[in-house]
Amino acid sequence: MAMTVHCDIVSAEESLFSGLVKMVVVSGVEGEIGITYGHAPLLTALKPGPVRVIKDTGEEEVYFLRGGFVEIQPNVVTVLADLAEREIDEEAARKAREEAEHALRSAPADIDYVRVSAQLAEAEARLRTLQAIRKAAGK
Repeated sequence: MAMTVHCDIVSAEESLFSGLVKMVVVSGVEGEIGITYGHAPLLTALKPGPVRVIKDTGEEEVYFLRGGFVEIQPNVVTVLADLAEREIDEEAARKAREEAEHALRSAPADIDYVRVSAQLAEAEARLRTLQAIRKAAGK
């Protein structure tokens, strides 16, 4: 029997996942974190990007997180997301990326660089997540 850890992924709107997993991979602010049974306790912020859940059955699920926090205990992982989604609108993500890139290139004097950069990072994270979902589904 594989060593598993209980994982919960929740946002303010809903609970997206709850169950036993072999591994969870999240995009922490310092880089990707792979979490398995017995991981050292940790609390860290998350940046926009995919969270991969490998269930105890071996099936993989991928979600998009806009940000949030992950609390890791040796046998429990809790992901508290600002926003979490399973379905991603590829066209909307591409359009958001193009608009943010255009805003940064044109650089009007009154541009809010922090806001536009965050929008660009989120759009690119959505597209990375979509690629991860397709890879997990074997497409």
